[in-house]
Amino acid sequence: DRFVLSCGHASMLLYSLLYLSGYDLPLEELKNFRQWGSKTPGHPEYGLAPGVETTTGPLGQGVGNAVGMAIAEAHLAAEFNRPDHPVIDHRTYFIASDGDLMEGVSHEASSLAGHLKLGKLIGFYDDNHITIEGNTALASSDDARTRCDAYGWHVQRVEDGNDLSTIDRAIRKAQKVTDKPSLIIVRTHIGYGSPNRQDTEKAHGEPLGVDEVKLTKQNLGIASLEPFYVPDEALAHWRKSKRRGSRHQSEWKKVQEAYAAAFPAEAKEFERRLKGELPADWESALPTFTDKDGSVASRAASGKVINAIAPKLPELMGGSADLAPSTLTLMKDAGNFEAATPAGRNMHFGIREHGMGAVLNGMALHCGVMPYGASFLIFSDYMRPPIRLAAIMEQHVIYVYTHDSIGLGEDGPTHQPVEMMSALRAIPNMVVLRPADAGETVEAWRVAIKHRHGPIALALTRQKLPFIDRTKYAPAAGVAKGAYVLADTGSGQPRVIIMASGSEVSIALGAKDKLEAQGVPTRVVSVPSQELFAREPREYRDQVLPPAVKARLAIEAAHPMSWYRLVGDGGDVLGIEKFGASAPYQRIYQEYGLTVENAVKRAQALI
Repeated sequence: DRFVLSCGHASMLLYSLLYLSGYDLPLEELKNFRQWGSKTPGHPEYGLAPGVETTTGPLGQGVGNAVGMAIAEAHLAAEFNRPDHPVIDHRTYFIASDGDLMEGVSHEASSLAGHLKLGKLIGFYDDNHITIEGNTALASSDDARTRCDAYGWHVQRVEDGNDLSTIDRAIRKAQKVTDKPSLIIVRTHIGYGSPNRQDTEKAHGEPLGVDEVKLTKQNLGIASLEPFYVPDEALAHWRKSKRRGSRHQSEWKKVQEAYAAAFPAEAKEFERRLKGELPADWESALPTFTDKDGSVASRAASGKVINAIAPKLPELMGGSADLAPSTLTLMKDAGNFEAATPAGRNMHFGIREHGMGAVLNGMALHCGVMPYGASFLIFSDYMRPPIRLAAIMEQHVIYVYTHDSIGLGEDGPTHQPVEMMSALRAIPNMVVLRPADAGETVEAWRVAIKHRHGPIALALTRQKLPFIDRTKYAPAAGVAKGAYVLADTGSGQPRVIIMASGSEVSIALGAKDKLEAQGVPTRVVSVPSQELFAREPREYRDQVLPPAVKARLAIEAAHPMSWYRLVGDGGDVLGIEKFGASAPYQRIYQEYGLTVENAVKRAQALI
């Protein structure tokens, strides 16, 4: 089974139980709670303490993660299980707080879970009526039971959080419900047993303190007042769970062995998927574009790539926030993941970008699938918290963001992303790829599939892009290095370097032609990914951007902020520092000075 503590501020609950049940988390780590270098930070962090299955803290995210895990389980079970061979058969549990259920992301994820009838998803709502500011009645009068029932969940209520037998019966009842996710609402009392803090916000946001801890122990009948005291008999009882877990694991290994004997090909594929290894020949499916079919929007090129590689990468699974006809992210002949067809690979997340982001993280954490999610770049802000968490956890999640600039035209400033490129680039462990044409889009997908240790975003155009003839210019394989010399001077050192990404690379090439005609040796550098370029050795970066050449112009139809480290003090950025406008994109580019003529003028001013 999988477990998610969505209310990450209750991390010591998880750490304590991991210690008691025999995980490799010694008592000393609990004593080092929230200290430098400990495995017990203030909120659970994936990869630090064993048994922590996801990083939680921003409320509601864990609920979405649990939904994603349940989706991955249902999909893999449908794909790999055979009669009498349930090699994938587990539940996903989560604990949520009042705050989790208030946050909008939990509503989005819960609505999707109910629609998908995720019967192996079981959640507990710690209904203690207290948040940091005080009683929940200050800000909320929701009826969680009625709301979740409307989402299509099976809901039960336990009136006393200390009534273990009733909780046990509720769990067993939930386990028998296979056509709905389940929520068990448990009425609890925060700071239970504390004479002066129970049922108060002080028990939520502050330590009880030495004196109140002693009073609480006395009130609960605990004989020893020693800090971190664990009775031997209690520890012995808890450690039985380790033996029980070991037995269950051995039983599952026998299931695996029987499965491998009966279905060797499927077992080999299953093992490959869980390890995250790629098929040896998947890259052979990547398409090529020519001057006859390459003058397309990068979103269209991306759609062609997705459908070319999908048959070779059965783990690729994803969809969009109700924008597949625009993002072109639907996989043909792959089926839809729905309650009745869990083997389908096309996800329909609905208009739920925030929930989609959290669900994608859960799918990635589960393993066995390679998740992607699509929307317009402007709506990446709706997804920023789960994107950030994917980066913290270094999870391989692919985002396909189309309509990447003012180039989308008539929809106007509300839909034209200006600041999003710099905002995404500012996230540590995040990689952003903005390809210049169809050829670079192919290479961007190659990088995205092979990428590990963090999320990766493809920023793609709505408008068509001119095909870049690679017999005349450098190969698009340079995308893997983040930046490469696309077009150089005939000989010698350039007097000016023009950098650009995406749709503005063609402007840079046009400016080069005019500058060269004026006798100005000019180099054009395509920069699809500033992050990948920054990871290259200094020697390569200096080859592409010679330190001696101070005249550097960057062009991008976005906020210039992220470009200044590349252009340096002697350079300039032709970007956008205001919102867009509603008009045909050609007119907006003209009005905003994103033209060959203006690029030439700005470059000349640097020489």
